[in-house]
Order: sequence, then C-alpha cells, then structure tokens
Amino acid sequence: MTDNYLVPDIEEGLPLPQNASEALPTLSPREELEKTANTINKLSELTGTPLQFDATDVEEGKKVAKELIQNPKTRPNYNALRDSTKAVLAGMVAQYDFEVVDDLVQLKNFVVNGLLDEYRNASESKTRLQALTKLGEVDGVDAFKKRSEVTMQVKPIEEVEKELIEVLEGVEYTVLEGKNGN
Repeated sequence: MTDNYLVPDIEEGLPLPQNASEALPTLSPREELEKTANTINKLSELTGTPLQFDATDVEEGKKVAKELIQNPKTRPNYNALRDSTKAVLAGMVAQYDFEVVDDLVQLKNFVVNGLLDEYRNASESKTRLQALTKLGEVDGVDAFKKRSEVTMQVKPIEEVEKELIEVLEGVEYTVLEGKNGN
C-alpha cells in the first residue's frame, strides 16, 4: 500500500511572520469590531446559546463609542470587553454608521443620524422644527440655500471689439475748460 500525500510547492527564502498576529491584515477599529461581532454571533448560533446583554453592556458600549468619536485614532482593547458588550457596540456602530469617524463623510452621517433621531424622538414641535432646520442646512440637502447663477459667454474677440466700439460711440463727451484756459 502506497501513501499518497499531496505536498504543496514551497518557495525557498520567503520571510515568514514571527507570530499569528503579524500574519493578519491590519484592520480599522470598525473592521475589527465587525469581525469580532460576526464571530460572536456565529458562535452564539452554532452553540444555540442566545447572546444576552444588560444595562452595563449598553453603558460600556456607549463609553467606548464616545471615545471612538472623540478620538478616531483610538484602538480600543476589544478583548477587555465582554462578548455581549462587543455585540452592543457593534450594533451602535451599525445603527449610526459612524465608522470610528476617520473622515468627514462618516461624521456628517453621524450628525444627520443624530438630527433624525432628535426629530423622531422630540416631544415638542419646536425641537422637531429646530432639528429639521439643521437638517435643511446640511451640505447636500441645502433646503435653505440661496443660489445665484452667473452666465458666462465666450465670444470671438472681433465681436467683443465691435460691441465695445458701439458702447463707446454712445458715450457723450463734455470737454471742460481748466483754470489755465485750456
């Protein structure tokens, strides 16, 4: 009996990573959180153990989210959080789409989402109107933006010269005599 083994071709001289973390790609805080939350959800499904969270998880998730908003370069230590807290935090990030605010587009989305939440949840019409007013001022919505148009015509130089001569011919000149009798 012959053992048939498949052995892949291995190139010589290729540098190998020192450890597993060196071999992994660099992820943004949001990507890391998404992958962690997906793993937690998949494990919950596979084991049949429902993921349950409490008020502590919500508060801790808000705290980490606030840190991420205030300092987008923050690299949270997700390993220090409970799985239920990570899941809550991932939900917050997904709900508000505020990718650990690396650029202004996400910050704008966060602001718009906050204004929409304020509009939906405000008990007074005055507050709802203020939220709508602020939404109308957002770049891209521009509900209150005053616009002015400038039309530019490109004409041949000959036509411009002709129009200029017509204007100059229509100007009346008055010769004033100076003090010296000129």
